[in-house]
Amino acid sequence: MTNLLLGNFTPQTDAHDLKSRLQWGQPAFTIVDVRTRQSYNQGHISGAIPLPVDELVKRATTTLAKERDIYIYGDSDEQSASAAKTLRDAGFSRVSELTGGFSAWKAAGGSTEEV
Repeated sequence: MTNLLLGNFTPQTDAHDLKSRLQWGQPAFTIVDVRTRQSYNQGHISGAIPLPVDELVKRATTTLAKERDIYIYGDSDEQSASAAKTLRDAGFSRVSELTGGFSAWKAAGGSTEEV
C-alpha cells in the first residue's frame, strides 16, 4: 500500500499514488489544475477543477475547505510548487504537489478529459 492509502499526506505526490487513491475510491479530496484555461481545455485530469494561478487563493477560499486534501498540478513542477505554497500560505493545511504534472499523470495511465 502507498503512503496515501495508509493515511499519510505528503507535500509531493507521485502520479501512481494519486491514481491508486482514486481507484480505491477514497473520499474528501480535490484535484486542482492551476494551468491556463486553454491548457485545461486541451486536456486535464478527470475530475480536476480549474483554478488558474491568478485566481487561485480567491476561488479556493470560497470553494474549498481549508482542511481538505488538495492535489495541485501546473505546467511544471515549479508552477505546482509555487501554487501549493500560495495555498499553504493562505491557510490550506493539506496541499500536495503532483510531481511531473499532467504529463506524469498521462504516463501513469490516469484518466483524462478534454473540454
